[in-house]
Amino acid sequence: MLSPMQAQVVQWLVAPGEWVLEGTPLLLLEAMKMEHEVPAPFSGRLLSQRVEAGALVQVGEPLADLENDAIRQPPVAHNPLATGSATSPSGQVRADLARVRARHAYTLDEARPEAVAQRHARGQRMARENIADLCDDGSFLEYGALAVAAQRSRRNEQDLIENTPADGLVAGIGSINRSWFPVAPGERDRSRAVVMAYDATVLAGTQGARNHAKTDRLLGIALAQQLPVVLFAEGGGGRPGDTDMPVVAGLHIGTFAAYARLSGRVPLVGIVSGRCFAGNAALLGCSDVVIATRNSQIGMGGPAMVEGGGLGVFKPEEIGPSDSQHASGVIDVLVDDEAQAVAFARRYLAMFQGALRDWIAPDALFLRDVVPENRLRAYDSLTAVRGLVDQDSLLLLRPGFGLGVHTALGRIEGRPIGLLANNPQHLGGAIDADAADKAARFMQLCDAHGLPLVSLVDTPGFMVGPDIEAKAQVRHASRLFVVAAHLRVPMFAVVLRKGYGLGAMGMTAGGFHSPVFTVAWPTAEFGAMGLEGAVRLGFRKELSAVPEGAERDALFQRLVAEQYTRGAAIPMAEGLEIDAVIDPADTRQWLARGLASCNSLAAVRGDRFIDPW
Repeated sequence: MLSPMQAQVVQWLVAPGEWVLEGTPLLLLEAMKMEHEVPAPFSGRLLSQRVEAGALVQVGEPLADLENDAIRQPPVAHNPLATGSATSPSGQVRADLARVRARHAYTLDEARPEAVAQRHARGQRMARENIADLCDDGSFLEYGALAVAAQRSRRNEQDLIENTPADGLVAGIGSINRSWFPVAPGERDRSRAVVMAYDATVLAGTQGARNHAKTDRLLGIALAQQLPVVLFAEGGGGRPGDTDMPVVAGLHIGTFAAYARLSGRVPLVGIVSGRCFAGNAALLGCSDVVIATRNSQIGMGGPAMVEGGGLGVFKPEEIGPSDSQHASGVIDVLVDDEAQAVAFARRYLAMFQGALRDWIAPDALFLRDVVPENRLRAYDSLTAVRGLVDQDSLLLLRPGFGLGVHTALGRIEGRPIGLLANNPQHLGGAIDADAADKAARFMQLCDAHGLPLVSLVDTPGFMVGPDIEAKAQVRHASRLFVVAAHLRVPMFAVVLRKGYGLGAMGMTAGGFHSPVFTVAWPTAEFGAMGLEGAVRLGFRKELSAVPEGAERDALFQRLVAEQYTRGAAIPMAEGLEIDAVIDPADTRQWLARGLASCNSLAAVRGDRFIDPW
């Protein structure tokens, strides 16, 4: 047996006379500070050793004599290094693996029973529990688990290992909803997602140097591989206690820009339970959707920052409580606890993962009775929304803000869509500043991620008057036109009742011929402005010529009736200002066929961001 390289003999592993199997290492050679095993070329018996340990050998120099005698070899031949597993033949774990396992044990919840107990006593879950609930079983691959806080100059290593596991951020990649979207051969796995959870039991969930580095690493992967991101954002913001990094103010952090850069490119889901202030809140606010529990507080500054700015002394519960942040529009979805938050997040992400094969249609006949026969009677337009989408598919977004417009995600025959609907129960369906902002941002969301839009119209127009104009109504209302003019996804419009003026045009992507189709129910009525207002303005001379009282009232009602007849659905369709007047029970069929005719929207994503507001 000849030497395969120029090297030094380190050690013989087999003695003369021993039987060996083919591939058994016979000796170790060292070259360039690396040890190399020299295996037996066949099964047999080692006859002699030609060189001793410590000797220098050249390429091709004889090392040993080996007898090829596989037939007569004993049943068990010598193979001392052929273990190849984590355990030795005795069943013991190798020392190197044991060290790794012991180190990882400090990162798990089992190593901190007191923190777990305190968290559970407050009705909250650990970061790892939320991730386990969100991700499919066994799918989460954690990055940076062994990180500790950058505080070695002030704390010993064991203290950091025990008390700053993962530097307060559990992060990695897992799959979500894979059972709904199985991976077909040759197709991309649509279930994969980046998941990051600040751990409020570690340094109050603050943002440290190491967890910023970890965050940046995963956000880079999310951008490169186009993976959705789910962020559990609970925490107190920047951490001043990290002393190992040579920084003064630490304002060169790339995390916030990296997260914001993903806006419009991949779905961004923010979840918060408990306190979320400063830097944590900044990331949360960049998310497409914010899901929060009722016990949450969200603000750009916590109590210490507020007090430090000379703005007063407040308890954490007084800064950005969930009820006020739900009404202000910061929170899109308000839930009772983290379990509900995770469940909503899974359903929300599914809307951007693709169509479902299995679905149940609602009772179409129910739609015929949604709009009252009395044209002045208010009603709940969400009943129309529920009557159009697949059963159990509706997800309302921002229901506490901008009450004049409903925004929701849903499915029609399994295909995900976005839905807008005026709310006649708030200002008669008039679109105020908040409703305009809500609708415009929702259109951006759907456009960025390739969801077709369905608009259910019942509005007397944009809200007007001195009070609303003092809130920059002109600017807010105009957002609907600017955003709609740049939509890449198709819109389908259904006029349920009032389709008046600029407001109705804003709800139909800028005009009735902008959607793929604009159809009306028999209850629809149209005009350049509200019929009553149009009569008072256009027939002022005629009305003033009649004495006040019953006679003038009768004339007014007659003129309104004439305007209603002129602006009814059938005359609008006869003049081709709308495309059809349909049976409400046929609406879902119209939408399903329209959606089926649309080209694939997979290429829509990529160059649009979603306005945080």
